[in-house]
Amino acid sequence: MNLTSQTLPRATRKRSRVLAWLAPGTVLGACLVSMSALHAQPQSAAADGLKLYLERAATGLPGRVEVVVGQLDERLQLAPCARVEPFLPVISRLWGKTQIGLRCAEGASWSVYLPVQIRVFAPALIATRSIGFGHSVGADDARLEEVEVSREPGAPIADLPGLDGKTAARVIAAGQILRAEHFRTPPAIGAGDSVRLILNGAGFSISASGRALSTAAEGQSVRVQTDSGRVVQGVARSGRLVEMRL
Repeated sequence: MNLTSQTLPRATRKRSRVLAWLAPGTVLGACLVSMSALHAQPQSAAADGLKLYLERAATGLPGRVEVVVGQLDERLQLAPCARVEPFLPVISRLWGKTQIGLRCAEGASWSVYLPVQIRVFAPALIATRSIGFGHSVGADDARLEEVEVSREPGAPIADLPGLDGKTAARVIAAGQILRAEHFRTPPAIGAGDSVRLILNGAGFSISASGRALSTAAEGQSVRVQTDSGRVVQGVARSGRLVEMRL
């Protein structure tokens, strides 16, 4: 889901877009004049206008979006209202089951919450067979399908290159959606591994052997004890190399 901005937090930017669409005088605002009767006429122009707004507001979401507008509680007794304005509750988000607030801006003083459901469908990789712990994923291990990503608790993976160099952190059953948290990058160096230290300086390079004192992935810092007993620190590289620079 892409709700990011270069200048605002994700939730703030999306809420700003929502409020811009909901400003008085918009087409949606005109459609919502009769929203106080929405529980009696769920297919009214008011509901259609709100659905259109939500679809537009969700433009930044990945894939195909479906919006289902719910109904107000039938027990509500709302005073007549000349103009109703929608608003996005602070705790709400445009994803899955959520809600939109409605407040009377002219003629009465009330606010209610209308349930809505925003379903997002996007391509994601599905395991074609069981993937064991510690195994990598090849082209024959997954297929691309459209799935409802708004039902997924994590971030579905949509392309195999995103799994390059990673292995399964758990057993993944056939038919399961591949998610980012299912995988990890194996460490380049493990604690106790024999490593080769490479010291690079201006116009020279010195190598020595040692033993890793910690585990590190590619590019991470790792402590190494040299054969002489000295403890140094460098950057882990593939092939059990530790790079140091002067």
